[in-house]
Amino acid sequence: MEISLLTALLGGVLALLSPCGALLLPAFFASTLGGRGRLLLHAGVFYGGLVVTLVPLGMGLGAMGDLLSSSRGVLVVGTAVLLIVLGVAQTLGFGFDLSRRLPGADRLQQHAHRRTGMLRTLLLGAASGVAGFCAGPILGAILTLAVGQGSALRAGLMLAVYGLGMTLPLLVLAAAWTRLSPRTMSLLRGRGFRVLGRELHTTSVLTGLLIMGVGVLFWATNGLVSVPSLLPTAVQRRVQSAVGELASSGADAGLVALAAVVVLLIWWRMRRRASVRGGARAEYAAEDPR
Repeated sequence: MEISLLTALLGGVLALLSPCGALLLPAFFASTLGGRGRLLLHAGVFYGGLVVTLVPLGMGLGAMGDLLSSSRGVLVVGTAVLLIVLGVAQTLGFGFDLSRRLPGADRLQQHAHRRTGMLRTLLLGAASGVAGFCAGPILGAILTLAVGQGSALRAGLMLAVYGLGMTLPLLVLAAAWTRLSPRTMSLLRGRGFRVLGRELHTTSVLTGLLIMGVGVLFWATNGLVSVPSLLPTAVQRRVQSAVGELASSGADAGLVALAAVVVLLIWWRMRRRASVRGGARAEYAAEDPR
């Protein structure tokens, strides 16, 4: 996976786990009560809401970057500097809410809390894509990277991956919520600490350092063009050759389907164990009135 896509995926995960992103969990869980199929369906609808909001925004910024590609040197330096500034802001807890800059965003959030069922989940996803005071610098960094892509399609893909990074933890947390220990929940929430009289948060600091690191890397590699490959060239050639043979034979679709089935089976087994344990605890409580 490219550095920019990996950054977008991690950015989505960290945006969800940020202090204000955690406020999204109760609203999402309230919509998904009912069963495994309902949870999967709501997760897909939530992701659809994110895509509807984020992908057009990313494509627009990517097209803007394409117009500025003739001044690539200025674009690379400006993107890198802005990423570093946003990383510092995130580390120090200086958040901002991008939804305040978008017309109709407040009304969208109000509708998301008034509606019920699938429509509520869709609107919740659409509103969550740009909302969040403390997660503002994270989305700002991803949008900055989208401009630096210089391509509307690549920028749209980045924002789609960012939305996926927000959705997958929701799905996993909802599936395993009843089995999470207090210690695990505490680790996921992170913790606050004070430095030089300022209250910081572990998740914000980690995210800020990641954004600053990407900013420095963006500058040092001329917009990630000369970033070192994670795999040796010979290994990449063999992988590409194998992928080409699989694609030509139609086996790639089968592999994707098999991977999806395996993931669903693992998720179903986790949910079944949780329900069995919950039933056993309820039966024990009924037998033991103490």
